[in-house]
Amino acid sequence: MLLVRDVLGRCSLIVDDREHHITSEVAADWTERLNSTLRPYAADRPLVFVTQLFAADELLGSKRIQSDLMHPRDKGHGQVRILENTVVGEDWAQVSTPTVETDGSRTHRTALYGFKGGVGRTTATAMLSRHLTDRGFVVLVVDLDLESPGAGPLLIAEALLPQYGIVDQLVESAVANAEGLDLVASTGYAPPSGRGELWVAPARGRGARGAPYAYVDKLNRVYSDIPGATFADRIESAVRACELAVARNTESGRRPDVVLLDSRAGIHDIAAITISRLCDLALLFGADNTQTWEGYGDLFAAWQSSGQARQIREKLRMVASMVPDSPQRPMDAYLTSFREHAWECFSALYDDDVPLPATGELVPGAFTPSLEDDSAPHYPIPILFEQGLVGLDAQNSPGWQSRAFVQAAYGDFLSIATRLITADPQNEAT
Repeated sequence: MLLVRDVLGRCSLIVDDREHHITSEVAADWTERLNSTLRPYAADRPLVFVTQLFAADELLGSKRIQSDLMHPRDKGHGQVRILENTVVGEDWAQVSTPTVETDGSRTHRTALYGFKGGVGRTTATAMLSRHLTDRGFVVLVVDLDLESPGAGPLLIAEALLPQYGIVDQLVESAVANAEGLDLVASTGYAPPSGRGELWVAPARGRGARGAPYAYVDKLNRVYSDIPGATFADRIESAVRACELAVARNTESGRRPDVVLLDSRAGIHDIAAITISRLCDLALLFGADNTQTWEGYGDLFAAWQSSGQARQIREKLRMVASMVPDSPQRPMDAYLTSFREHAWECFSALYDDDVPLPATGELVPGAFTPSLEDDSAPHYPIPILFEQGLVGLDAQNSPGWQSRAFVQAAYGDFLSIATRLITADPQNEAT
């Protein structure tokens, strides 16, 4: 059976009757029960049989259908799937992981995301990109926070930005005019190792000299689907175009080893695509407050209810940003509270540790980490609060990343994040 919910939230149950004859009496009974149970949420036709549909195979084979939602203990008694038809947000429930390249190499894509803004995500992106470059990696930072661009100017002077940005690629690709756009620029950073390279793909380019750069007008045109490509497809193509542009422009001809995706905050389609589809690791930033845990709680509940818990939890890791250390709230106490609240949220994505009634055994492969498991997704990576970072003007503070207080604040984050990013997500040994 397939439960289809339309954009207004009304439901129809699609029943495959091609191999099971259902009498008119049974159909009438089911229809009455659906109407009485769903009430205002019942569609005009709450019960539809596959033999009544014109294009049944196209509907039943939709890529947007979520996996079987039945509890493991009920397996073997049929199958129920769900198809959500929504205006926005459905990309949260379409979880996948980037595959290896055709030559067998892997580009490690990491999303940096915060449910609420103002958690230091973009500054952490800049710090992490330099740290990875120092270790010999070719790093590309892609600014996907289209409504609030920031990663580009933080890493490179405005005059050195490429002529075009992600917004331009999305606009021009819709009319098949994106070939060869100047989308990336080298930051010019020279790492101690001599092998690393740091590139940036800004949301907003510098524009053409003497011509107005109508960023808001461009932004208004980027979110639509086009024939043959959804908005998610277009975002993925834009990121890939930036990766290929690095290989074209660098003297070494190397593709990026690591791509850092500075994601938009909130429950937004770009964030959904970035976390659910584009990355193999998502660093989730937050502070220990009610807004953080209510927001992540809603996201985790949505992943759990859509059957995506196992797939998405393998990508996630919490980051405790701007951790205070004061007599009123010592650092250790803050991190303990953060960890407990994170574990409560993540429990929606963890497996039930209650044995199955039929066998008395846990679900095979069950993942139920303890509160103190420092390798679990809920266990926070800390970034310490440092007063000197408040209001820092990076453009007019050369070498700010190397200052002792900055390195102290980000030390644990840089070390742990680098280890997670450079692990192979398809190799269980790592």
